[in-house]
Amino acid sequence: MRWFSIKGIIEEMKKVHWPKAGELARSSFTVILFSGAFAAFFILCDFIAAWFFRTMGI
Repeated sequence: MRWFSIKGIIEEMKKVHWPKAGELARSSFTVILFSGAFAAFFILCDFIAAWFFRTMGI
């Protein structure tokens, strides 16, 4: 069996685990939550760095 044949593709697609709606919603929520947390962290770091450089007169 060659992986790039139609038969091989169909066999591999049968092995794929597709998430249920609840699992997909939880995973999506986790990704959105962590993206927001990282965005808030980097925004906070930017404000602190800007304040520090302004205080130093740079």
